Amino acid sequence: MRLCRSLRALATACALIIAMHAHAAVTVVDDTGAQVILAQPAQRVISVAPHVTEMIYAAGGGSKLVGAVTYSDYPPEAKQLPRVGDNKALDLERIVALKPDLIVVWLHGNAQRQTDRLRELHIPLYFSEPHRLDDIAVSLTKLGTLLGTTSTADAAARNFRQQIAWLRERYAKQPVVSVFYQVWDQPLMTLNGEHMISDVIALCGGRNVFAKLEPLVPTVSTEAVLAANPEAIVTAAPGATQPDRPLPSLDKWKAWPAMTAVARNNLFAIDGDLISRPAPRIAQGASQLCEDLDTARARRAGR
Repeated sequence: MRLCRSLRALATACALIIAMHAHAAVTVVDDTGAQVILAQPAQRVISVAPHVTEMIYAAGGGSKLVGAVTYSDYPPEAKQLPRVGDNKALDLERIVALKPDLIVVWLHGNAQRQTDRLRELHIPLYFSEPHRLDDIAVSLTKLGTLLGTTSTADAAARNFRQQIAWLRERYAKQPVVSVFYQVWDQPLMTLNGEHMISDVIALCGGRNVFAKLEPLVPTVSTEAVLAANPEAIVTAAPGATQPDRPLPSLDKWKAWPAMTAVARNNLFAIDGDLISRPAPRIAQGASQLCEDLDTARARRAGR
C-alpha cells in the first residue's frame, strides 16, 4: 500500500513537472536589445507589419495570428486575418478587443506615435528590424521560441541560410557591378549600406554606389547618380501586393544615354514583395537580382 502511494506521488510529481515544462516562461532579446518575457508561448499574436506576418507563418505560428495590418497578404491565408490598421494608423480598440498576448512590431516601419500607444497597452511587444540577411534566420528562431514552434522555425531558418549560402557561393566572387537602387523618383531616393537590400546587392557581387550616405533612405540628386555612373540601376516592381500609388519607372534615365546603365540597357525591376520585405522570400528576390547583375556582366563583355 505504501509502495502504491509512493508510486502515485511520483506520477503526480512527474505530471506536474511535465505541465510546468509545457507552460514554462520563454525569453528572447528583440532587435532593440530588449528582453521579451512571456509566461508561456504566445497563443494570440498580432502582426503590425507585412514582413512580420510572413515571418510568423514561416516560423510555424500562423494558427496563432489573430490580427494583422493592411498588405499582410502572404501566404494567401493571411488575407483572411482581421485587420488592425496600417503602418501609419493602428486601430487600438480592435487590437485590445482581439486580446493578444504578443504584438510583433516593425521598429522603424510603424509610426512612433502608434508604437508609443502600443506600449501603453502593457501587452508584450517584440520589435523586429532585420538589417542583414542572416538576421532573418535569427528572427525566425526567436519567433519560434516565443510561439512555441521551435522545430518548424529552426527548419525554416536552416533552409533560408542554405539558399543564401548557395547564392553567395555562386555570385559573391564575380566581377563587381556598381549599382544604384532607386526607391522613389520624386524626390529621388535610394538606400545606404545599412539597409538589407544593400546586403543583397553585395551578396550578388554588386556595389551600392551610395552605401556611405546617411540616413538609411537618403535623398540624392540626378546629378549625383550621373556622377556615380552606375553599371546597373535597380528598382522594385509591383508584385502581388498593389501599392497605393504607382511605383516609379526607370524610363526617365533613358534621357541620359551616355550613362553606363542606360547604354547597356541594365535597367532592372524586381518584384517588390520579394526584394523589399525582410522576410524569407527575399532569397527569391536576391536570386532575381543576382541573375540581373550577371546579365550586366555579360553585356559588359559584349556577350
